[in-house]
Amino acid sequence: MSYPIQRPRRLRRTALLREMVRETRLDPSCLIYPLFVCEGKGVRREIPSMPGNFNLSIDMLVEEATAARDDGVTALILFGIPGSKDGQATGAWTDDGITQRALAALREKVPGMTLIADVCLCEYTDHGHCGVIVNSEVANDPTLELLARSAVSLAKAGADIVAPSDMMDGRVGAIREALDLEGLTQTILMSYAAKYASAFYGPFREAAGSTPQFGDRKGYQMDPSNAREAIREVALDIEEGADIVMVKPALPYLDVIRDVRDSFEVPVAAYQVSGEFAMLTAAFERGWLDRERSILESLISIRRAGADLILTYFAREAARLLSRRSPGRADG
Repeated sequence: MSYPIQRPRRLRRTALLREMVRETRLDPSCLIYPLFVCEGKGVRREIPSMPGNFNLSIDMLVEEATAARDDGVTALILFGIPGSKDGQATGAWTDDGITQRALAALREKVPGMTLIADVCLCEYTDHGHCGVIVNSEVANDPTLELLARSAVSLAKAGADIVAPSDMMDGRVGAIREALDLEGLTQTILMSYAAKYASAFYGPFREAAGSTPQFGDRKGYQMDPSNAREAIREVALDIEEGADIVMVKPALPYLDVIRDVRDSFEVPVAAYQVSGEFAMLTAAFERGWLDRERSILESLISIRRAGADLILTYFAREAARLLSRRSPGRADG
């Protein structure tokens, strides 16, 4: 009989060997935890479509961030839910806005974490769109000024990183210029560079109260059919001063993550969005998938595609799971 000379199974025989030759590694330091902050005190209101995630008042946010830090999470991104909204998204850029106050509290009470602030207007507008409305359409250029004002306000409040997610043309350049003029040259800019008009955002819009009151966002977010366009969008944002670029969503767009990783040298982030979280959680609740293995496998797939950073609602749980992993432990 002829036996195989090449035996790949040799390197899979034990957990120690598998760990030794593992190509892609997942670490808590690459995880970013999204949190929703709202007005009030003692508020911890669960989001129905995102079990285990909450709208948190600032005092409860501090508790959650502290627990996340203790679990090994080192970065979080904040989404603000204001008490009132208007057509100019005033709550997004006023210095006493909900996110600005939350950043100040976290900076004081939860040292040692990287604080990221989402920069968008949709949570703050009464119409739910990501920009100023002119003649029933989202007007690109008037929106840039408000985004820049918001980014400056958030950076002054304590954000290490500002992350524009609106998909207006030129917003990265406008924000970078505004930050630099204010002396905020060390503030990092993480752009949602390839953000698709996805069906997977539904639970987030429930959490943030940001569903558009008319129309949709297909006129400014990307068409899910397009991959080459993502490269153009990312290139433009890097030209304008983005330090980190993001692809959103993650799992349905692993090919785009890989294309971006292969095309550019800057750090790449990917957002495992609310719909991805909700799908997996529903399967866990029905016993259809193993929770722990599925969480880690989904995150590893995003890392393997090329993401350096992953925004995920599983951040705390994944960090705990990773801290329990050690060479020699059974890994399935």
